[in-house]
Amino acid sequence: MKIRKTLNVKGTEITLLSKGGADYISLTDMISAFGDDTLIYSWMRNRNTLEFIGLWEQLHNPVFKGNEFVTFKLQAGLNNFNLTPQKWIKATGAIGLISKPGRYGGGTFAHRDIAFEFASWLSPEFKLYLIKEFQRLKEDENQRKSLDWDLKRSLAKINYRIHTDAIKEHLIPKLITSQQAHVIYASEADILNMALFGLTAKDWRAQNADKEGNIRDYAMVEQLVVLSNLESLNALWVEEKIAQPERLIKLNKIAISQMRSLLGSAEMKRLDVSD
Repeated sequence: MKIRKTLNVKGTEITLLSKGGADYISLTDMISAFGDDTLIYSWMRNRNTLEFIGLWEQLHNPVFKGNEFVTFKLQAGLNNFNLTPQKWIKATGAIGLISKPGRYGGGTFAHRDIAFEFASWLSPEFKLYLIKEFQRLKEDENQRKSLDWDLKRSLAKINYRIHTDAIKEHLIPKLITSQQAHVIYASEADILNMALFGLTAKDWRAQNADKEGNIRDYAMVEQLVVLSNLESLNALWVEEKIAQPERLIKLNKIAISQMRSLLGSAEMKRLDVSD
């Protein structure tokens, strides 16, 4: 998933692209205050630049083609040496630079480490303002994420006690081990997961082995509102001794209906602090 934001550095609008948990800053936008794309090419011809971006790739990119890097480095400084972002990426498998065609949203992006180095080459003053604006944006994001996390966890717990008490009273036989009880809890939790997310907690973990937490930690605010409602309904239907398969079908229909309603709700958009 790619997320675009904008930095304003001394009146220059600079695109920030978040991709795979890493931040890439538009070099194309940065040079708009100084010149044109030839500045990027001149910067890449510099031997010190090659040393820096080559070392960065060696530290962060396990498939980086070091032999191609050495070839470029030997040519650096020669009058006929030219290097573009596209040529560098294609030859070395670099991930620190992104070159995107197109008038809108295209251009050259660099990982923030490399972008800060380029900004320093353009102007030490510009680099300082760029870093300060980047830090401000990240601080704002962290504050919003903190609020979002608190809101999500609170919503997820609204009816948790009602739900678990109903399961304990109506589904768990007497004198069973805690391990047996956990199996029943997990089974009921997955009814809600299937109704709302379309997969079980185990399925989600299998598909997201690189993530920490669980499926509900990555849910939208709207989903957690619906989840809270589903927990109350499921607890009621457990008390009424409605069979699991029937409850799942009913919960799924309600989840679809409520999600459709909430996703178009202006009130929920004001609640959502994740953007």
